[in-house]
Amino acid sequence: MRTSRRAIGLTLALISAFSFGSSGAAAKPLIEAGLSPLHVVWLRCTGAAVLLLPLAWRHRAIVRERPGLLIGFGLLGVAGVQAWYFAAISRIPVGVALMLEYFGPPLLLCYVRFVQRKPVTLRAAMGAVVAVAGLVCVVQAWQGLRFDALGVLFGLCAACCQVGYFVLADASSRGDKPADPLGVSAYGLLIGALALTVVARPWNADWSKLGGHAVLAGQQVPALLPAAWMVLVATVLAYLTGVVSVGHLSPPVAGVVANIEAVVATVLAWFVLGEHLAAPQLFGGVLVLLGALVAQTSRPGEPAAAGPAAAPAELPAPEQCRAQP
Repeated sequence: MRTSRRAIGLTLALISAFSFGSSGAAAKPLIEAGLSPLHVVWLRCTGAAVLLLPLAWRHRAIVRERPGLLIGFGLLGVAGVQAWYFAAISRIPVGVALMLEYFGPPLLLCYVRFVQRKPVTLRAAMGAVVAVAGLVCVVQAWQGLRFDALGVLFGLCAACCQVGYFVLADASSRGDKPADPLGVSAYGLLIGALALTVVARPWNADWSKLGGHAVLAGQQVPALLPAAWMVLVATVLAYLTGVVSVGHLSPPVAGVVANIEAVVATVLAWFVLGEHLAAPQLFGGVLVLLGALVAQTSRPGEPAAAGPAAAPAELPAPEQCRAQP
């Protein structure tokens, strides 16, 4: 039975990683067709929020129990992460943008160490160093920042919002009344969609673009095709399978599988969007993912990198309530 649960969990986690990883390849053709990144992310969040309204109604009690958590998660973990990520892919390759976003775990490590003033494990600190080295390779810093500087900044902003997501996702599982991850995901998308409505002003968008065509894999396809994929697969399916998979897997194992998302995004962007990355970017991406993985899976009880003899902090498990792009 345990083997069966693990197999189910791994299958769902892989589906989730593939679904999340496909978001950039589905969104970028819409951006290139004339929709702004903010309007595309509004479409994604609003479409998914509407589809998940029954789930939100089922878990409506958490609105009264954890309102602050839901607002913060919706603004940072959903609206912030996705808006900055989509802004980044409008200027730099999808793979690079996602690698920059995966710089979130090392930034979270800095938050734990310098803001919360908790000691961190040596393993987590080493993971952060590896990720920094990978980031240097991804943006080819030795060539004076080869990629669009503003696009890189947008990607790092997505990573900062991801820190807020990790912290809030961890907080949702604590306290006297832990919040159900499904409910937090549903309300996070709903609140994120409402916040994006104010910022994006969707009534000013030229939604007739969705009735036209977009270029996908060098071919013209109906723009509604990538739009539907982005909402149904890269958001609704991705969130639900990712959350359910955690019930069958331990957080460290789910974390390993989650890192496949970046690989999927890069490969899809390569073949679907024709965004070829050079060897240094690919090597740097491997280092960023490796550093993020090591930082995420560090465990209490390992030697601390610095600070008093208090128990080293463990990074919040991102799989408790995912909010990746």
